Amino acid sequence: MGTAPSVTIERIAGALGAEISGLDVTAELDDDQIALLRSAVVEHKVVFLRGQSYATEHLVRLTHQLGGHGDTPFLESMPEHPGVVRVVKERDEGGLNFGGAWHSDWSFQREPPAFTLLWSIDVPPHGGDTLWSNQELAFETLSEGLRSTLEGLDVVHSAGWAYAADGVLARTAAGRSMQINTSDDALAEQIHPAAPTHPESGRRTLFVNPTYSVRFDGWTAAESAPLLSYLYTHSTREAFTCRFRWTPDTLAIWDNRSTQHNALNDYRGYRRELHRTTVAGSAPQ
Repeated sequence: MGTAPSVTIERIAGALGAEISGLDVTAELDDDQIALLRSAVVEHKVVFLRGQSYATEHLVRLTHQLGGHGDTPFLESMPEHPGVVRVVKERDEGGLNFGGAWHSDWSFQREPPAFTLLWSIDVPPHGGDTLWSNQELAFETLSEGLRSTLEGLDVVHSAGWAYAADGVLARTAAGRSMQINTSDDALAEQIHPAAPTHPESGRRTLFVNPTYSVRFDGWTAAESAPLLSYLYTHSTREAFTCRFRWTPDTLAIWDNRSTQHNALNDYRGYRRELHRTTVAGSAPQ
């Protein structure tokens, strides 16, 4: 599908995802180009731009152009570039990988990120793909009765399971090359609507995920578990997903307000490094 003489956008899956060519994000984009890029991310949920020679300055500039850096807790930023995180796993490193479970970035924050940018530096020859799932489509395919129920519910989110002082990332820290600062600050809770309206698309989206959602507000964890478990399974059905194979110097930008994602951990013996930023968002409504 063409959007301008020099820019093309081609979908890569039925549910979400598109590759953009003809747009050089290593140069400062003008207002029309930023508007085109932002519109593509909202429409396709995740977009990919290959053959973009990486420099940290390019990532920082584009993040500012898309709305400015979001707050990045628990992760150690590059000293000279606050907000830029090295997502790295060395070839001899076993154990968990960063982002290796279905989630929406920082849904435990009062104002979760609008977008995440991830730019590949060093990727394995095979393995290390990332999956995304369309949460607008996940909501729309629920029954009318369940949609109505969810529109009246709020969900409690917390980073405790992952980032608390005794959370899974603290318990698996031995041998990890990526610096993660676990803390009991992660036990704080934040309440969001289960089915907020996307501020740009105007569509309802399912806003629960198995990494950070704890329970429905006003319900116990035990009462919440059956329905949340169903929603976790439904929201990541294969028909709602796309899968992307990374190549060096590829930029991915996705909409955290309407997606979940999951980084696969199937590249033991190979090194993988990508650099990440988030774009500031607003409280889900």
